[in-house]
Amino acid sequence: MELRQLEYFVAVAEEASFTKAASKVHVAQPGVSAQIRRLERELGEILFDRSERTVRLTAAGAVLLPHARSALGAVANGRLALDELAGLVRGSVAVGMITSCASVEFAGLLAGFHRDHPGVEISLSEATSDHLLDGIVSGTLDLAWVGLAGPPPAGVASQVIADEALVAAVSHFHPLAGKSSVRLAELADRPLISLPRGTGLRTCLDDACARAGFAPRVALEASALGLVAQLARQDLGIAILPESVAADSSELHALTVTRPTLRSRIELAWRADGGSSPAARALVLHARAVLAHGTERPPTP
Repeated sequence: MELRQLEYFVAVAEEASFTKAASKVHVAQPGVSAQIRRLERELGEILFDRSERTVRLTAAGAVLLPHARSALGAVANGRLALDELAGLVRGSVAVGMITSCASVEFAGLLAGFHRDHPGVEISLSEATSDHLLDGIVSGTLDLAWVGLAGPPPAGVASQVIADEALVAAVSHFHPLAGKSSVRLAELADRPLISLPRGTGLRTCLDDACARAGFAPRVALEASALGLVAQLARQDLGIAILPESVAADSSELHALTVTRPTLRSRIELAWRADGGSSPAARALVLHARAVLAHGTERPPTP
């Protein structure tokens, strides 16, 4: 008994026709008929009633059919398992990270995956969140560490890593340094220091200001949070920073932003379908398992 005989047998049973079955398996009809006759001789049973225009299973054929399907399914699953193994031995994954957040935790996540799957090649690139999300949607990235102000785009699944308030940080010499909070509208005409457009933090700021009826006056942009903080320490403007980043500097005074408050999130993002390769799917599973144990808590850019 050969696998191709079982394949032809199942095809004839499903199509109720030798001709249609031959088309389905891409073999000439006489070849299918010959293999079925050979299978019947080997089993000593007639599997199909050929007396009418429509081919029907005999009692023996009906008994064999579920076992034939099971055997073919087992072979298909075995091939899939081998393909998965090959993908994890020789595969590759593309990972993206926001430029503003050089995270030790993210590096540790990738290191753990590399230890588990040393044959998978990992490539890492930095960009703003909007470009990273575009990469996830298009399939050029398998996983990305992004900043979000709203829900992820269609086709992207994500898991929140950190959700943090944004504050207005000023030097101790700034006129606002004596206040504990500031209304968003009060920042309308003041020079701000922020991450560039395309980042989650900047999107949060721009959207909130638009709802308040004005465009923020961003006088200085920097791609790294540390530089944004440093520019504010030099009294060059008001920095929009995650609360934890502002708190790390004794040279900055943080004001709570009200009406509305500002918040942005760091999320791990991947394709909603899990990825197009075994290596990509394994990376997503690894990352989600790591996060489920609460080991990843980076600052929010």
